[in-house]
Amino acid sequence: MQTPQRQALFETVPIPRAVATLAVPTILSSLVMVLYNLADTYFVGMLNNPIENAAVTLAAPVLLAFNAVNNLFGVGSSSMMSRALGRRDYETVSRSSAFGFYMAIACGVVFSLLCTAFGGPLLSLLGADETTAQATAGYMKWTVNFGAVPAILNVVMAYLVRSEGAAMHASIGTMSGCLLNIVLDPIFILPWGLNMGAEGAGLATFLSNCVACLYFFILLAAKRGKTFVCIQPKMFRPEKEIVLGVFGVGLPASIQNLLNVTGMTILNNFTSAFGADAVAAMGIAQKINQVPFYIVLGTSQGIMPLNSYTYASRRIDRMKATVSFTLKTALCIMVAVTVFYSFAAGSLIRMFMDNPAIIEYGTRFLRGMCLAIPFLCVDFIAVGVFQAVGMGREALIFAILRKIVLEIPALFILNWLFPPYGLAYAQMCAEIVLSAAAVFVLTRLFRRLKAEGAPA
Repeated sequence: MQTPQRQALFETVPIPRAVATLAVPTILSSLVMVLYNLADTYFVGMLNNPIENAAVTLAAPVLLAFNAVNNLFGVGSSSMMSRALGRRDYETVSRSSAFGFYMAIACGVVFSLLCTAFGGPLLSLLGADETTAQATAGYMKWTVNFGAVPAILNVVMAYLVRSEGAAMHASIGTMSGCLLNIVLDPIFILPWGLNMGAEGAGLATFLSNCVACLYFFILLAAKRGKTFVCIQPKMFRPEKEIVLGVFGVGLPASIQNLLNVTGMTILNNFTSAFGADAVAAMGIAQKINQVPFYIVLGTSQGIMPLNSYTYASRRIDRMKATVSFTLKTALCIMVAVTVFYSFAAGSLIRMFMDNPAIIEYGTRFLRGMCLAIPFLCVDFIAVGVFQAVGMGREALIFAILRKIVLEIPALFILNWLFPPYGLAYAQMCAEIVLSAAAVFVLTRLFRRLKAEGAPA
């Protein structure tokens, strides 16, 4: 059931407090996820073996591909659920959650089977060579071959729980697995423990994702009768309205992540031409740059239930105030992060690997990457609004523009003009254009809602 406190959060709580209640736990869980990704890189880096570190970097596109499924059934189902809550259509809330849950399991199984069956060609596609293939395969055995289902399911379940405003519970579930991963990493990776190297990092990730799933199952059992999140098999009915509603928002978000995988694969293949040191440095720079990236992503996802609810209940004034406050606050923070990264890039890279060549590569990579952060902030928050209100077409257009039209061509051009450091500036070129487009589309959206007679 929708408790009075939860309903007040969506309808009457002041905007700054409502945004903080929903976004801060989501940001914290996102930062913990970054921390455990950094932990893999940090503890593998302590081996001072570029091959082991390169393995984690080369496998990253496959793990990023999980987000395609996460977004398809996590973003799609949660948007459908929150909008149904705003309309007081509680049957649709329960059916949407059951659909997202069981489809996530099915896709995880298929993902695992395909990656296992075509492991060899996949390693070549990722840019692994005879030097790095064995270490990459060992890492992927646990994170992908065995770990696809729990990795996908725990994220999708967090989306389902967050959709009705339980952001703290969603974050605790995610963080429980991440913190366990940080504890297990040194035990499995380092010589004083099991000395498994990159493969140990994969095993730690697999176990931590299983624990996160267990938390959500216990939570739903404890909240039975007090939540609309439903995973009962009898509620899983792929009805046309549910399928179209989930896929209308989730499919563009999924395609966006598949395009991210394509972009990262191209980036890693370009970087691998400069050797294992360059690949390891690019991986470290990417992981460090994920901190602000996930802050923005967590902010966008955190306020999504509030935007969906206020849009469906026609509280457009509250929705507009939410977006405006979030954009101003997040943008100020991201500008400060960009300035910090620009000055501290060398020291940040050195924290992960004290290798002169890797520090040289990584410093220049990070300084280029961080320039995209403020523009990415505007872009991601706008796309989150599109997903929240069911504007799947606009979200898809932005995804195609981001990678196919702008970033991937920029990778080819900048690598040709300024190899290898030009690679780090491709995202910035794309995000400058997208942030301007985001402001334009958001402005038109609120003008249209005002013209339709909703208060704005």
